[in-house]
Amino acid sequence: MQIRDCMKRNVVSLSVAATIGEAAAAFVARHIGMLPVVNETGHLVGLLQLRDLLSLVMPDFVRLLEDFNFVHDFGAVETRQPAPETMTRPVREVMQPPISVDEACGLLRAAALMRRYDLHDLPIVDGDGKLVGIASRVDVATAILAGWLAS
Repeated sequence: MQIRDCMKRNVVSLSVAATIGEAAAAFVARHIGMLPVVNETGHLVGLLQLRDLLSLVMPDFVRLLEDFNFVHDFGAVETRQPAPETMTRPVREVMQPPISVDEACGLLRAAALMRRYDLHDLPIVDGDGKLVGIASRVDVATAILAGWLAS
């Protein structure tokens, strides 16, 4: 089975010209965890995950300490928000490089890439690099398991 057989074709994506504020609004409105970032021709140019935006307000000690379990409450920083000028910055400043697979990719390879790069969702592109779908870990894993049951 190929990834095209289990991918979602109705993909919510973000323009490379979008702002961090627009990205935050899309995450909230669509209740999703990752937004593929595309250029004006629909080619995948980056990935924006919730963690990319949350890192903008994450306390520094989370990055500095290996174990912060002794901090049971983040207190006043729980309501921390990015500065207004941060919300108008372009997403290209915080997005990750694009990681994708061709629509003919096998499921196990797709699962391995998702695991390697810690992705919950994987963009799918056509032979020209245009975004054509997205597959979640659940989409890929259940398709693999369904193959086990069909045997």
